[in-house]
Order: sequence, then C-alpha cells, then structure tokens
Amino acid sequence: MVVPDARIVLVTAPDEAEAVALCRALLGERLVACGSIVRGVRSLYRWEDRIEDKAESLIVLKTVSAKIPILLERVPELHSYEAPEVVVLDVETGSEPYLSWITRETVG
Repeated sequence: MVVPDARIVLVTAPDEAEAVALCRALLGERLVACGSIVRGVRSLYRWEDRIEDKAESLIVLKTVSAKIPILLERVPELHSYEAPEVVVLDVETGSEPYLSWITRETVG
C-alpha cells in the first residue's frame, strides 16, 4: 500500500463567488490540485458571544503536505473572514492514480 502525501483542506466562504475566487487563486499558485465547492452549507456557530446562523459555501481542497504551511498563510490573506476556517485532514489511503495526480499538479 502506498502511503499518500495528499491532504484535504476544508475552508468555508460566505458565498460561492468568494469560494470560486479563492479556488482560482490557489490553483493559479499551484497550492492545490483541485477545489470542490459545495453550495448551500448552513453553518451555526458562536462568534463574539452570539450564536450565528449563516449560509456558506464549503471548499474541499486537495493538496500535498508540503503546501500546507503556505496554505495556512495564504487562505487568510485571500479570505474576507477575520478568522477563516482552514482545517487540514490527512488522507489515509486512496486511488493511486488520483493521489499521483494531486502530487503532479502541486509541483512547482
């Protein structure tokens, strides 16, 4: 079994337009191989001592471990939120051709 270097990064955005702009910027910088946008996410959370209930778009980014430090800096620079969600998940296993593709697309 191949141990993948792939990572999944979850980011929420206030709307689809910002999610698309964020994905395009990260793709252009070769920080991610793919960004999948899930519209219609409803987020309930506590912020500044209030409970918020907001519509958002969820971005599922596919990248490699070497790009994570840069992504942790770059996403907040590009994002409109004061404290954007940037959560990194390890990929335990997956399709070897897909995982290889992620690596190829993030080289550079």
